[in-house]
Amino acid sequence: MKQLIVFSFFTLIAKDAQTLLINQMDWKNLINSGALDLNVVQCFLRDKNFCPSPYIEHRLYAPHGPRRGIALNIQNPMSLYQGGFSKHRETVFIVHGFNGTAIDKHLQFLRDAYLSRDFNVITVDWRPLTRYPCYLHSLINTRLTAQCTAQVYSYLTHYGASREKITCVGHSLGAHICGMISNHLTKKQYRIIGLDPARPLIERKKSTKFRLSPDDASVIQVLHTNAGFLGQEDNTGHLNYCINGGRVQPFCKGHPIRRSRCSHFLSICYLATATFKHKKFVGVPCPNGCVHLSGPKRLPVSGKMNPFEFVSLLREYHIGNDAPDDARGCICIDVPFAKHCPFVEA
Repeated sequence: MKQLIVFSFFTLIAKDAQTLLINQMDWKNLINSGALDLNVVQCFLRDKNFCPSPYIEHRLYAPHGPRRGIALNIQNPMSLYQGGFSKHRETVFIVHGFNGTAIDKHLQFLRDAYLSRDFNVITVDWRPLTRYPCYLHSLINTRLTAQCTAQVYSYLTHYGASREKITCVGHSLGAHICGMISNHLTKKQYRIIGLDPARPLIERKKSTKFRLSPDDASVIQVLHTNAGFLGQEDNTGHLNYCINGGRVQPFCKGHPIRRSRCSHFLSICYLATATFKHKKFVGVPCPNGCVHLSGPKRLPVSGKMNPFEFVSLLREYHIGNDAPDDARGCICIDVPFAKHCPFVEA
């Protein structure tokens, strides 16, 4: 039986060979992190797309709704109103990444930040489909998660929610799920915020159908905090931020894997802090992206630029929903310590 499961799994992976490109570095990183799910018996694969799915929960929170939220049921419109939903508010979908849950502390911090701004908040919990160490299975399960979330998105717009007032915020694999939602809509989303979109096995895909791409929404913003490691280097947003250099965050300590995980998850805390405080951050344009930044400096200083020219480029920038919809390019910003983040040791 186990041999049959293994054979079926690798048959499915081979079927996706054109979109799932695995190079030597990716294999090495997966093996070292323990996230290579060769023991497929303990992993859970849902390649059949049936929605709604018992393995994906969409929970609604509203400023004046039940404290614990309410599970949305698209077959029961009353669940919207029982949860305190208002079509006149802005709405945000929050999608966690690999081996996460919607009730992780840092995601609760982000949820509460949006509630403080009078948003409807819908958390997308797909934990049964993305358990450690099943990263390869999680990649395939992102398709079902995106399809079922698109169904909820359409449900909201059917009952009066405006496309221009809906944002999808996704961390890591969740960022790619946000992008894939548009594959199932008659009109693409208006706004997506990708928090350090996942890199392993994704960045080198030839197809953009199963990853976040610039065509997935009218406004796409990407926050890079671990570019080139757990997060991708590509600037897939219309507006891209390299935060504190974009690669390894200065507040993260310990061995390299721990520092990468900490840096990867800090993208959530940075957005939450900015959303709570309506805060601006000092930055400069960096059109070459995060890939060429190195060393302890948070902001890049070009050798061809004298200090006066550099200072003249300094500006203050909003991140998240406060950023202008028409902003474009790549910006390197300096973000101070993010409080309340469980991935940073005080």
